[in-house]
Amino acid sequence: MASEETKPKKQRDEECIINGLPGELIERIFLRLPVSTLLRCTGVCEQWHKIIRDPQFVTSHLQDAPQCAVLFFPQESVSGEPHPADAILIDEAWSPSTYAVPVIGPDDFLCGSCNGLLVLYTKSSTLKVANFATGECLHLEKPVKNLRGDHFLFYNFGFHPLTKEYKITHFLGDPVVGSTRSHNNSRFSVIQVYTLGDEKWRDIKTPEALSLNCVKNSGAVNIDGTVCWLIEDMVANWQHAVMTFDLSEESFARIQLPAIVHEDCAGGGPRRYWIREIDGKICIATAQACPSLPRRLVGTLQIWELENKTEQRWSLKYNIQYSPDYIPGPNLVHRNKIILQRRNSNLYSYELLGENFNTKLYVYKKTAIVRRPKQREGWELKKWEAWEHQLSDYEKLWTCLHEEEHEGIALAERSSISFNGLLPRILDDAIRQDIGMKINQICPSLPDQQPRPLRRLNCVAQKQDRENLSARLENYSSIMKASREASKSIMSMILSAVENQRGASGSNAGISSQNRSEGDDAKA
Repeated sequence: MASEETKPKKQRDEECIINGLPGELIERIFLRLPVSTLLRCTGVCEQWHKIIRDPQFVTSHLQDAPQCAVLFFPQESVSGEPHPADAILIDEAWSPSTYAVPVIGPDDFLCGSCNGLLVLYTKSSTLKVANFATGECLHLEKPVKNLRGDHFLFYNFGFHPLTKEYKITHFLGDPVVGSTRSHNNSRFSVIQVYTLGDEKWRDIKTPEALSLNCVKNSGAVNIDGTVCWLIEDMVANWQHAVMTFDLSEESFARIQLPAIVHEDCAGGGPRRYWIREIDGKICIATAQACPSLPRRLVGTLQIWELENKTEQRWSLKYNIQYSPDYIPGPNLVHRNKIILQRRNSNLYSYELLGENFNTKLYVYKKTAIVRRPKQREGWELKKWEAWEHQLSDYEKLWTCLHEEEHEGIALAERSSISFNGLLPRILDDAIRQDIGMKINQICPSLPDQQPRPLRRLNCVAQKQDRENLSARLENYSSIMKASREASKSIMSMILSAVENQRGASGSNAGISSQNRSEGDDAKA
């Protein structure tokens, strides 16, 4: 940083004016700035660095920050072609983000997100805690190395508002008798807990052996510093209950589900359940499965909300008619809309208030080391070569299209200049004016060429970009076809006008010769 003596006088005066303001006012200004700008401000002076890095300021900034939903797409294979993991941010206006998130590797899985932080499950021996805003990652050793049957759904991430601590939890399968490495994939009796900033994981025993299958099939959520998931309860009407784990006290509690009996369809299959968070409350979504096709649902999708945790009182919040071509389970609920995935690989948002309607979203899909992730991290694997080549080919197509547009415009301009040079040879004013108007139609009116993005687009923006490329190619083809036809028409009009002028000149010359001959005869 430059010393006070080497700084320009204007810069010193400006800093003096700003720092002369009350600290409370400076903080209120900073609260309105995005994180990316705040990070640059920390290097301006010691006073600003102290304000922005203060934990209380960070908490206040998080509270005032706009709430975005993270729509995560795990790595999958479609028609034999691998598609990398990706994520889309949806803001309060339901506008999806454009660029890919660089901290997400192509083979990562999302364990949880909180206050702009992500916990990503990798195929290596570490978990990745990533910061959306700064791009920094904390690589954390998994609690058990090379654990067979481990799954990203067995990890959860949350923040407790009272202790201000971030914690990662892991449901550890019970060990198999006679094996030192294998663990049971159906039951667990220990939750492993890691607090960010600590040195190691800690084991917390559960009140009883619980079902891992319930976690894998129904999910787990973190609400106000409490991890919530479904457990088996065969004596209850729904044969399930909610188990909670308080991240502060590290204690367990059970919540009974509604006592109501479902009116299932006579020809329907077993009922499925999912736990979700809506508006900061525990919600249970349930629907009946199709007996012949268990991945399809029949009837309605009910969403029940826990109104009062102390009294364990539930109410039916939504009752949605379910289409059979939807993939089971609500994918995401955000600001009074629910996102459901259909089997055509598109996602649709369903309005939960007012009139029901569908809106299509353009989607197909112990020691810690802090460092910035490499932009190519995970992409060097051979299986992603074809994906990279495909993106490169699309960029080449855009480049070729822009070059073709430049050449097409230049050709049309040269033709226009040539035709305008021929206009003075046409004597008929009406024809010359008509041709002049057509010459003005030769030059194509093409959309402005926007610079190509330097960052990789996410899957939604990539699909939109491909659609834009196809539409622009088609538009360019039709415009240039019309320009060529206009050029041919102008050339034909010019040739016709010239021929008519020649014919008229020859006829006038004959008449003049005949008149001279008749005049000579008269003199004779």
